[in-house]
Amino acid sequence: MKQVAIVTGGSRGIGAATARQAAQKGYAVCVNYRSDQKSAEAVVSQIQDAGGTAIAVQADVSQEADVERLFKTTDEQLGTVTALVNNAGILEQQMPVTEMDIARWQRIFATNVFGSFLCARAAIQRMSTFNGGPGGAIVNVSSLAARAGSPFEYVDYAASKGAIDTFTTGLSKEVAEAGIRVNAVRPGFIDTEVHASGGEPNRIERVKANVPLKRGGTAEEVAYAILWLLSDEAGYTTGGFIDIAGGREGECSRNIISLRIALSVVSSPFTPIAVGQVFRPDT
Repeated sequence: MKQVAIVTGGSRGIGAATARQAAQKGYAVCVNYRSDQKSAEAVVSQIQDAGGTAIAVQADVSQEADVERLFKTTDEQLGTVTALVNNAGILEQQMPVTEMDIARWQRIFATNVFGSFLCARAAIQRMSTFNGGPGGAIVNVSSLAARAGSPFEYVDYAASKGAIDTFTTGLSKEVAEAGIRVNAVRPGFIDTEVHASGGEPNRIERVKANVPLKRGGTAEEVAYAILWLLSDEAGYTTGGFIDIAGGREGECSRNIISLRIALSVVSSPFTPIAVGQVFRPDT
């Protein structure tokens, strides 16, 4: 049976590494991108130069019509999808929750959560053995932030990935009898361009001391886990999670966070935290 994979957010980072490895495993690959056409086409060229089959398809996964077009194009040019990697995701500038607005949360959830739902729904409609499909596998790219919470940095992003974890668990049970497995990977500090989006391109250097392996991970290391979950070798694995985090668990990325509170503003029956005093979050 022909194996066809759609990798959302496939133009760079974890998505690009996954697309290349999928092609090496024999998948015909749809490399989805939202705006970086040049990078997506470069990934396609790398796959084709190595003897693989790939296409690049522009689609904003937060838009229902775009997702339908993405899957229809894949149907027509590659065949019925048998593997979906929900990798597309965004984060924004680091800041505490009190400085965020609702528009930011809506943007994060539109891509990270609603986009994963829309793509999974379209894939299931095609994969389901109840609909005459071949079955298949879905891997959602979550994050260790779902457990850490990312206080003072990306609580909105962490919350979106927490939603992905719950989505993975529920969906895996819902579609198991339809021949579809659903799993997730939870990367930790991975050395990709995403950190620049948060305003700290060298973030790995700052936080790697908190990782037992004392380094950041690579996109390729995450892709290895994704491809295993897609493979027949993981045929008895569904509803599972693989943490790719160098031994780091879901603690806060900063061991100590200094809270600077203007005491003149605080009026509380509780003892205030003084300027410069440290607070150790339970996350």
